[in-house]
Amino acid sequence: MADDLIITASNKEEKYKELLPQIKALLESESDATANLANICAALKYGMSFFWVGFYLVKGEQLVLGPFQGPVACTRINLGKGVCGTSWQKKESIIVEDVDKFPGHIACSSLSKSEIVLPLFDKNNSVVGVLDVDSDELNSFDKTDELYLNQIIALLQF
Repeated sequence: MADDLIITASNKEEKYKELLPQIKALLESESDATANLANICAALKYGMSFFWVGFYLVKGEQLVLGPFQGPVACTRINLGKGVCGTSWQKKESIIVEDVDKFPGHIACSSLSKSEIVLPLFDKNNSVVGVLDVDSDELNSFDKTDELYLNQIIALLQF
C-alpha cells in the first residue's frame, strides 16, 4: 500500500486532498499506534515534501520523540518549552513563521526555518502527544496546513 502513495497535485490544498484518503486507507488496515504514526510521518514527508515530520508522545512530564521522518531530532521536550512543549501546555495548534523569532525555540536543526505543531488528544481531551512539522523555508505553514493536518490526526485513536 505504501508504494501506492502518489501525489500529483501542484498546490497545497490539492496535495492534502489527495493525501488524506491515502492516509485513511493506511490507518484502516492497521491497529498498531506506532505503525500508524510512522506511516503518517512517511506519507506527509514525501507527499508534502516537508523537511521534518514527527510525533512527540507524552511520557510523564515530558514529550518523548516518537516516529519521525527527517534529520536527527531532539529526544525529550519539557512542558511549556519550545513550540512543541508550548502546544502541549496550551492544548492548541501553533504556527511559527520564523522559528528564530519564537521565544524559547528549541533548535534541533539549524536548517529548520518554520514550524507547525498540533496537539493529539485522547477521548478524555487530554493531550497525549503532538505532531510537529518543520520546513526549511520561512513562512511555510498556514491555516490550510492546520485544517488538513487536524483532519489527519483526527483519524488516530488514543
